[in-house]
Amino acid sequence: MPDPAHVGSERPLFRDDLLAGRVALVTGGGTGIGFGIAHCLARYGADVVLASRSREHLDPAAEELRRRTGRRVLAVPANVREPDSIRSAADRAAEAMGGLHILVNNAAGNFYCASEELSPGGWRAVVETDLYGTFYASQAAFPHMRDAGFGRIVSVSMTLHHRGWPGMAHATAAKAGVDALTRTLGLEWGRHGITVNAVAPGPIPTEGVRRAFSGGGESDASGGEGRPDPFAGGRHADAYARRTVPVGRLGDPADIGHMVTYLASPAGDWITGSIFVVDGGERLLRGPPPSVPGTGRPGRTDQ
Repeated sequence: MPDPAHVGSERPLFRDDLLAGRVALVTGGGTGIGFGIAHCLARYGADVVLASRSREHLDPAAEELRRRTGRRVLAVPANVREPDSIRSAADRAAEAMGGLHILVNNAAGNFYCASEELSPGGWRAVVETDLYGTFYASQAAFPHMRDAGFGRIVSVSMTLHHRGWPGMAHATAAKAGVDALTRTLGLEWGRHGITVNAVAPGPIPTEGVRRAFSGGGESDASGGEGRPDPFAGGRHADAYARRTVPVGRLGDPADIGHMVTYLASPAGDWITGSIFVVDGGERLLRGPPPSVPGTGRPGRTDQ
């Protein structure tokens, strides 16, 4: 079940009915940033469909969202790497909930690996999840949004590809593709009343991100190969935030959820084809890239 400490502030920032009457599909919505986004959307009035490969996470997450928000929440197993699977999930969401108005492309896979050691299977696992999955899900949602004359698509990107990052060739290439896809779909689908944007998070201490950046190491304060893991919490996280984040703290899934909520709301009507960095200014102080870790193993972060 999602950790209550990482689903956002209890202080409301929008009206409770801001997204009333809207149905949102969140891929990778059972954990981490995806759950935080789903929580925000439901909190401000949307009914939510959570999609993920892992039924183990889906059902408890859906029940938790219902308990916290009182909204209708549906859990749908789906693999974004398979077009038929995510199309079926979108169709089921629209049929069960009475429409599909908001899509959040959050499902992602990642791990650290030196480029010369990256296997074809590892490359495909990340690129097919992050980039292909974003396209397949967007394409699956399109007919429902087109028929409604309204749609909001928001993809979760990253910032590391803005200048490159060792050990992340697969993820940076995939997310650069997501940014380009966002701009192109924004151009193509605006005439149907559909906006397409992306949000690029900074450092947020979710378990999936911690695993990806530690090379699959233990869940303690080690980032692998003796490196302190800023995502493990405690003094390491505080020191990392003071050193690299101008606002002085690591992010929370709700920071991303609130940005997605804004873009999905009437305030986002005239915004499309844009990528929004939400990182507390971390990109402004980011130091030199770290040394390349040893070979990681493929994994699904679901952001």
